[in-house]
Amino acid sequence: MDSREQIAASFLRERFLDIISKLEGKTRNKRFTATLYDNSQVKATFVATTGAYNHIAVEDLHTPIGIVSSALIRTKDIQSLILKMSDLDLFVSIGLSEAKAKETLKNKNLTSNLKSVINEFPKTNQPLTNYGTLLYHLASKLKSQDSKYVSLIDSYIFENKLDTTQRIDCCLDYLRSLINENIDLLELDKACGVGIVITIDEIKQKVEEIISQNKNELLEKRYKFNTGGLMQEVRKQLVWADGKAIKNEVDSQILNILGAKTEADLAPVQKQKKVKEIKPIEKKTLAYKPLSIEEVMSKVDFHKPGENFKTDGYVITKNTEMLLTQHLKETSGKVITRFPPEPNGILHIGHAKAININFGFAKASGGECILRYDDTNPEKEEEKYFTGIKEMVEWLGYKPHRITHSSDYFDQLYDWAISLTKKGLAYVCHQKQQDMQGFNPPPSPWRNRPVEENLSLLNDMKNGIFDEGEATLRMKVTLEEGKQDPVAYRIKFLPHHRTKDKWCIYPTYDYTHCLCDSIENITHSLCTKEFQNRRSTYYWLCNSLDLYCPVQWEYGRLNMNYTVVSKRKIGKLIENKIVNDWDDPRLFTLSALRRRGFPAESINSFCARMGVTGAQAIVDPQMLESEVQDFLNLTATRTMVALEPLKIIITNFDQLNKPYSVSVPDFPSDPDKGWHDIKFSSVLYIESSDFCQNADKDYRRLTIDQTVGLRYAGIVIKVIKVITVGTTIEEIHVEATDVKSAPKPKAFIHWVSNPIEIEVRLYDRLFMHKNPEDTNQVPNGYLSDINSGSLKIVNAYADIHILKSPVLKNYQFERLGYFCVDLDSNDTKLVFNRTITLKDGSSK
Repeated sequence: MDSREQIAASFLRERFLDIISKLEGKTRNKRFTATLYDNSQVKATFVATTGAYNHIAVEDLHTPIGIVSSALIRTKDIQSLILKMSDLDLFVSIGLSEAKAKETLKNKNLTSNLKSVINEFPKTNQPLTNYGTLLYHLASKLKSQDSKYVSLIDSYIFENKLDTTQRIDCCLDYLRSLINENIDLLELDKACGVGIVITIDEIKQKVEEIISQNKNELLEKRYKFNTGGLMQEVRKQLVWADGKAIKNEVDSQILNILGAKTEADLAPVQKQKKVKEIKPIEKKTLAYKPLSIEEVMSKVDFHKPGENFKTDGYVITKNTEMLLTQHLKETSGKVITRFPPEPNGILHIGHAKAININFGFAKASGGECILRYDDTNPEKEEEKYFTGIKEMVEWLGYKPHRITHSSDYFDQLYDWAISLTKKGLAYVCHQKQQDMQGFNPPPSPWRNRPVEENLSLLNDMKNGIFDEGEATLRMKVTLEEGKQDPVAYRIKFLPHHRTKDKWCIYPTYDYTHCLCDSIENITHSLCTKEFQNRRSTYYWLCNSLDLYCPVQWEYGRLNMNYTVVSKRKIGKLIENKIVNDWDDPRLFTLSALRRRGFPAESINSFCARMGVTGAQAIVDPQMLESEVQDFLNLTATRTMVALEPLKIIITNFDQLNKPYSVSVPDFPSDPDKGWHDIKFSSVLYIESSDFCQNADKDYRRLTIDQTVGLRYAGIVIKVIKVITVGTTIEEIHVEATDVKSAPKPKAFIHWVSNPIEIEVRLYDRLFMHKNPEDTNQVPNGYLSDINSGSLKIVNAYADIHILKSPVLKNYQFERLGYFCVDLDSNDTKLVFNRTITLKDGSSK
C-alpha cells in the first residue's frame, strides 16, 4: 500500500463503525456514507470484483494526520474491524486512555452502560472526546431504571445543558424522583441549573466575602491555613459555579493578601511533643459489647417507604403512584417487614440471620415486623412447629408487632386467582409434575385454552372434582432462570390446621408470598438470594392484579460447615437415632444451640457480623463459638468440676489448720461480682489427667517427683503414695504444705471436696467433613459421615453449691470449658452439656 492507503487503512482499522453485517454481495460499486466512531463521516465505495467486496475505495477521508482524498484498500486489511469495532476502540474514541478503557471492560455493567450512552448520543461533526468525561460519568452512575432516560440525558449533554458532572448527578436524581414518565422539562432544567451561569465577578465577590470572615486565622496560619473549607463554603453558596474557577480565585486572593511564600511557609510543620499526662490507674470492668444488628441495618441503602419506584428493577405501572399514596396513608410512612417461616420444621442458624435482619431493620427504622406463618402446605405442619418458631423468635429477643398466617387470606387469594384467570394470565393445566420439571420443559398444551373453560375447571379444582396431581393452576409468566408458568394452586386432600376441611386446593409460595406482602403493606420484603429468580413473578403478580407492590431485597444466605440444616435430612438423622430430636445439641437448629448453652446475644452478634451482602456465607462453627466464648467469658460463673475424678487424701490435713470452707470468687478477674463457698476437707478429687506417673519434661502438673498447687486452697501438695488396683489408680496420698512456705509450684489445678455427682455430656462435631452433603468428599451420603465420637457421657464430681442451678444456666468449669444445665436436669440430679472448650485449653 502507498502512504495514502496506509493512512486510510490505519484510520479505519481504529475507528470504523459497524456499517455492514457481511462483506459478501454481488452488487458492484456499492456507494455509501460511513459514520466513524468519532462521528466524522467518509464517503466510500465497496468494489466487488469477484462476487464479493474485496476492496473499499474511500474519498475525502479526514484523519488527524491529514486528508486522504482517495484510496483503494483491500478489505482483508481491515475486514475484522469493519465487521465490528472492538469495545476497547470504542472507549478509546471518547478520550479514554487504553489503560482506562481496559479497566472499564472488566466491569460488565459499566461496559454495557457506556456502550449504550455512546450509541444513543446524537450524531455530530464534533469529536466525541469533547464529551467523553461527561459520558463516562453518566455511564458510571446509571442504574437499570435509568435506561429509558439515556437518550434524553445524552441530548442534554450534546446541547451543553449538562456541562458538568454535578449537573448530570442532579439530572439523574430528578428523573429518579419521578413516579411516572411524564417529564416536565422546565422542572428538569431548574433541577439541573440549566442556563444558570455564575460569572467570574460573582465568584470573585463571594470568595472575597468568605475570606474576610476567616482573615484573622488566615493571617495567623498563612499558607498552612486549610483552604479546602473556604472553597467548600463558596461552592455551597454558588451551587453551579465552576470548581476550577473557584480554586483559582481563592488562590489568587490569598496570594494578594499574604504575598509570595517565605521560607517559613515552605518549611514542614513541626510536630509538637505532647507532655504525657500521668493519670491515676482506674480499675476497668470488662463488658461484653456484641455487634448490634440495628447498627448494621441502619447503614443499609434501602429505599424509604413510599419510594419503591426508586429501587433498581422495580416495575412502574400507570397506577403505581396512586397505590403508593394509598400505602403511605395506611402505614403512616412506617417501615414494615415480616419474617415468614414455614411451620413444618424447627428454625436453624440460617433463620437466625433472617430474624435479625427483618426484626433488626424494622427496629433500626422505628418500624414494625410481623411474624407470618407461611402455612400453605397442610401436609407437614404441626402445632409444635408454630409454638417452637414463636419461642425461638422471642428467645433471640424480638417481639413481633403481630402474628399472622398466610391462611388468614385464603379467601382473598382465591378471589385473586379468579381475577387472574379472567384476565387470561392463569390457566388450568393437567401436566404431571415430572413433565414440568427440568430445564426448558415443553410448554403446556393447555396454555391457551379459553378463559371461561379455565374458570370452570378452577371451580372444579376447588370443589374436589379432580384428584391430587390431575390439575394445577399455572401463571403465565417466565422466571429469570427460564422456568415457565409456575404453579399458583395445587390439589391436596388434607385438612388444614386452621381452616380444617374448607379447602382442598392450596396456594404455592410463588403465588402467596407477594400477595400476602401486599395485603400487609410490607415495605421491604427481605429474603435470601435464592429467591432472586422469583422477583419477576413477585412484581408481575402484584402489578397484574393492580395491587400495591412491595420491594423485594435479597441478601446472602448463611450456611455452616460440619452440619446439615435441611428439615428432611435432620428428620432422617432423628429417624435413624443418630440424634435424639430437633434440639439435640449437636445440631445447628436454634433450639439445639440454646440447649447446648449458646446465648442468644452471641447468636445475634454473630449474625450482625455476617453483614447484609449478596454473597453467600459458608462459615466454620469456630466463628460462632468465638462469639460465644467472648460472651461467656464475662457472664458465666466459675466453678470447679472434675470430669474424670481421681481421689486425693491429704495425710496431714489436720496439721494445716485450714478451714473446712473456702470462699471462691465467681469471677476471679473481677471479684466484685460475687463469691461462693465451697467445701474443703482431707479427701478431695482432682482431674485424673492432672496426675501422671511417667511424665515428660514439659508436663507441669502433679507427678511422683513434682508438686502442684490447689486453686484457692492456699496449699501445695506432694505425692506420698499411689494406690493402684491392677493398672488403675484408686487414690493418691499426698502431703500438703502452706503455699506461703512451699517452693512455688509450676501449676495450680482445680479440685472438689464433698462433691455431688453430675452427668456431663461432651459434645463434638456431628460430621467428619466440612460439607457432609458433598458427594465428592462423602460419596456414600451424609449419613455415612457421622463422627462416632460426637457424644461422650461421663459422671463427674462438682461442688454442692451448684445443685439448685436453673435449667440453661451457664458455667465455666475452670480449666475445662463452658457448660450449660440441660433440660433433663431435676432436683436431685444435674445434667450438663459442654457448650465449648476454652480457647487455651488446660495447663500442661
